[in-house]
Parts: sequence; structure tokens; C-alpha cells
Amino acid sequence: MIAMSSRASTLNGQARSPRQPTLLALIAVSMLSPFATTVIVPAMPAIQADYGADYGTVQLVLSFFLASIAVAQIIIGPLSDRFGRRPVLLAGLGIFVASSISAAMAPTIESLIAFRVLQGASGSAGIVLGRAIIRDLFERRKAASMIGYVTMGFAVAPMLAPLTGGILQEAFDWTAIFWFMAGFGAVCLVIAWLDIGETNLARSERIDFATLLNNFRELIRSSNFLLFTACASLTSAVFFSYLGGAPYISDRLLGLSPTSYGLWFMLISGGYATGNFMSGRYAERIGVAWMIIVGSLLNVIAVAVMAGLFASGFVTPASLFLPMCAAGIGNGLVLPSAIAGAISVRPEIVGAASGLAGSVQVGSGAAISAIAGIALAGSETGMPLFWVMTVSALLALGTAFAIRAYCR
Repeated sequence: MIAMSSRASTLNGQARSPRQPTLLALIAVSMLSPFATTVIVPAMPAIQADYGADYGTVQLVLSFFLASIAVAQIIIGPLSDRFGRRPVLLAGLGIFVASSISAAMAPTIESLIAFRVLQGASGSAGIVLGRAIIRDLFERRKAASMIGYVTMGFAVAPMLAPLTGGILQEAFDWTAIFWFMAGFGAVCLVIAWLDIGETNLARSERIDFATLLNNFRELIRSSNFLLFTACASLTSAVFFSYLGGAPYISDRLLGLSPTSYGLWFMLISGGYATGNFMSGRYAERIGVAWMIIVGSLLNVIAVAVMAGLFASGFVTPASLFLPMCAAGIGNGLVLPSAIAGAISVRPEIVGAASGLAGSVQVGSGAAISAIAGIALAGSETGMPLFWVMTVSALLALGTAFAIRAYCR
């Protein structure tokens, strides 16, 4: 496996971390939450039928999951600044396994939603701490490159997740998806235990409410942090709004089966993986600002093409998924650089920065996913979804140019 060279030995004159993580280990723990996000989507109609719930309630299985990730990241990052990356990561993975088993046996839709909240909160440890570990080891440009490689790896998760969920749903039932997630989480827990050592060699002396507020206040006062975080959030909103609306369009307008939806969705994840590979290859050379601008432009073009095809009467799976593949490339170009920029503002509280940036990013995604679902309810076209995506993409592009102008 590929070992990551470290600069941790120079921090405050402390000794080098005794156990250096590998890229493959960071990819494994980082991909758990993205996998859990989308694996359940093809089975949502079956969950609705089993519990006899309405569509709006079942949608909370996704939106509350995302909201829990947003809230948890505010806490997980600072906890890792105080207690270290490794113990917080191991605890999160253990809770993820337990909540997945509980969700598989949930007697009501309300309890299922509750266990999904716990699953989302605990699984987010992999994303937050994967980024923080990289920033512990590398300066900003190199961190953007490394995050690109890690993100390219865990982009495989949403590529395979809807297909996996669709196959498990059709072969067994929706509870098999949660048993699968429990096994996946257990594998990640073993990998983290064996391979990921401690990289935070400059831990905070304490953690309390006042400290958290002070850290977040310092970050919010930074225009660099605000611009990079806004760009990451608006770019993610394009994807999350699609995630909230595409199942409706696929089922109601296109009549796709869960497995067919999963197969088509692989195109989007493939585009995202490609964009992240390009980030890993070129971000250090080109710089974060230009990577963000190019990716944001590609997002705007992709959404415009998708809307144009549907408005012209080309209501086909290709019209829904192929342009979004290009948007996936755009997201892969933007997010590693935007995230690296956000968490590089204050290196001494990188965990807090990673948590707050991730919280805003995913929290806005949860809101936009719900908005997309509401906008599409009862609609006979996909245009309400495309309007939501267009606004998000244009705002992200404007933020990208602001980063180029004002951030250094």
C-alpha cells in the first residue's frame, strides 16, 4: 500500500507519529458515509410500502441522515483536536456498525429514521478525520492534491452504492442493505484499528462550549474560510438537489427499476472520480482558485444542458444522467480545492475547521435535497429540480470568481 510521507515530525518539535496512515486506509474510512448516503435511495419506495408511510416521511430517511452528518461534524472535528484523531475515529466507526444493525431491525418508520440519524452522525467521522489527518501531514496545495486522490477513491462508494442497494432490494429486501452496511462498517473499523495511527501531535488543552464558540468565531471572521466553504456548499448543493429529485423523476417519469437507477448512477460517480483524479494530478500545479473556477463553469454548463434536453421533450435516462456525469467531473474539480482552502485558514484548529466546513456543506445539502423533493412533488416534468440546480450552480460560479479575486 502507498505510505503517506509526513511533516508531523516538525510540529512543535514533537516526535514523529509512530504509525503513518496509508491512502487506502483513508479512502476506506472516508467512503463509508458517502456509501451509506446513497445505498438506501433505490429502496425508498419499498420502505414506503412496508411501513405504509407517505413519501414525505420516507424522504426523511435521506434528509435527516444528511442533517445528522452536518451537526455531527461540528462536534467531531473539535473532539479530535482535543483527544486525537484515532480514538474519535474508532468510536465513530463502532457506533456506525451498531446503528446499522439496529436500523435493520427497526419496528417503525420513526425508529428507522432515528437509527439513520445515529448512523449518519457516526459515519461522518471518516470524512471529517480523513481530511484532518491529511491536513496534519501536508501544506495547503499538497493537501488539495492528496484530498483529491482520497476523494477519487471514495467516489467509488456512491458509484456502487445505488447499484448495490438496488440489487439487495430486489434479491432480498431493504433490510439486507443495512446488514450489508454493518459488515462494511466492521471492515472499516478493523482497517482503522490496524493501520491509522495518531497524527494530531498538537492537541488542544481542553474542549468546552466557550472554546468551541471561540474557534468557530475565528473561522467565521475569516473571509477566506467563508468563501471556500460557501463554494464547497453551493457546489455540493447541485449534487444533493439532484439526489433528492432524481429518484422521483426516474420512478415517475422514466419508470426505471432500482437496479437500472443504480446502473445509470454509476456514470455520475465515474465523472466525480474523474474530476477528483484530475484534482489530484493538477491542483498542486495549477492552484486551487483555477481548479475551482473550471469546475464551477462545467457545473453550470452541465445543468443547462440537462434542463434544455428536458424542456425540448427529450425525457430519457440519458438526458437525466449523462449531463450529470459532466457535473460530477465539475464537483470533483471544485471540492478538493475548496475544502483544502477552508481547512487551511487556521492549522492549529484544523479539526474544527474541517468539522464546521463539512457541517455547512452537508447541512445545506440536506436542506436543498428537501427543497428539491418538495418542488417536484406532483410535478409531471423535471423542470422544478433543474431550476433549483441552476440557482446553486450559478451562485457557486460567482463564489469561485470571488475566491480568485480575494483569497490568497
